Amino acid sequence: MIQYKSAREIELMAEAGGMVARTFQRIAPMIQPGVKTLAIDEAVRDSISELGGTPLFLGYHGFPAHSCISVNEEVVHGIPGDRQLMDGDLVSIDIGIGAQGFCGDSARSFLVGEASQETQEVLTVCRKALANGIEAAYPGNTLCGLISSIEEVIEASGRGLVKEFVGHGIGRNMHEEPQVPNFVSNDLKKRDFELREGLVLAIEPMVNGGGGGVKTLKDGWTVVTRDGSVSAHCEHTVAITADGPRVLTLGPGESWPPLPGAVGQ
Repeated sequence: MIQYKSAREIELMAEAGGMVARTFQRIAPMIQPGVKTLAIDEAVRDSISELGGTPLFLGYHGFPAHSCISVNEEVVHGIPGDRQLMDGDLVSIDIGIGAQGFCGDSARSFLVGEASQETQEVLTVCRKALANGIEAAYPGNTLCGLISSIEEVIEASGRGLVKEFVGHGIGRNMHEEPQVPNFVSNDLKKRDFELREGLVLAIEPMVNGGGGGVKTLKDGWTVVTRDGSVSAHCEHTVAITADGPRVLTLGPGESWPPLPGAVGQ
């Protein structure tokens, strides 16, 4: 059952989402060659604690870290560890924070040093797909209409669209109805509905440089591309309001659409 949020609840979600964004702002300078992903996760841990939030990922179905950090061929749910970032890497970081009974969830992808043109293009497609999805999150549109706007960008690029993992509703719980895949299936068409004020969604396209196929490693968490190509993951928590989409996972000095040169957004 979909849980629609009041204006007050959306404000509380914006506070949780703001904590996520401020955490990204704190760790962004660390995205450098030679830095271990575990060190980044420790910085995420410290930021969440200092901001007074609760880490949503730690212990979720046994997940062992405060953030998901996925590098290059890793798509989502990468476990931070001893892997060192290298020049040219594409690293996707997913952070969830709870505060005052509500959740904020966002993923940002970063280029490490000088990345190849191919890697840059994958990230550009992912960010464009997210932007299209956000722009389509307005009252009167349909869920399929929103999702089509994401799918069209990825398909037109010729990149791989990941179908196994989806966005979702979000509120008091990190995962709520409805599911928000990044492609329109026949089943979804049967369950389509009109978007209305108070719906809050975590919109999160995942784009592979090669095919869309993925597999999960033996650790039970890390999802990688089957063909070894790089992957990008971009996500924002978005509220549908009378004035259109409102991105709730923004920090000080950030805006939507992002300003030119914005890091990670």
